[in-house]
Amino acid sequence: MTGTDFKDDLRVFLQDARDCLLWKLDGLSEYDVRRPMTPTGTNLLGLVKHLAGAEAVYFGAAFGRPVDGPGLWITGEAEPNADLWARPDETRAEIIGCYRRVCAHSDETIRSLELDAVGRVPWGQRGEVTLHRSLVHMIAETDRHVGHADIVRELIDGARGMRIGSDNLAPGEAAWWAAHRERVEQAAKEAGEVGA
Repeated sequence: MTGTDFKDDLRVFLQDARDCLLWKLDGLSEYDVRRPMTPTGTNLLGLVKHLAGAEAVYFGAAFGRPVDGPGLWITGEAEPNADLWARPDETRAEIIGCYRRVCAHSDETIRSLELDAVGRVPWGQRGEVTLHRSLVHMIAETDRHVGHADIVRELIDGARGMRIGSDNLAPGEAAWWAAHRERVEQAAKEAGEVGA
């Protein structure tokens, strides 16, 4: 039996989610990475900006290791939703660069502290968090937003899946997917008629 490095396991899952998020921007125009695809304005570059701000809090400020990142509206550092979209003067390169810089800073926090190290975030009932809890939170937060990015990217240009070479989807060409979607639509209609 081999030993388990729980901290490294968590860091690997966080890095995997980070990589998936950034892959969702590959090959898109400046407009498409900023394009709001939901009624609440969800867009790919805004998700990256938001997660840079979240990591700056959860692995930076919370543990007395501040790092410059986008202000989060929830902390009162920015206007509502300012961390979820990119202004025209904020470039893709700047936001992605900031995210990578903050992630590197986060990784150093993760390396330098024990899982039971206690930090403090500026919200919640007590605001105290351990490094373990911060890691679990950021994995969940990042994966949640990667799910948003999956849907947004598919709506933009049809690209789907986890990453290049590993789409994690059933095999099928465009015609197969169209037929599958129609089958799901028909099942929804039938269920709606039964429940009416």
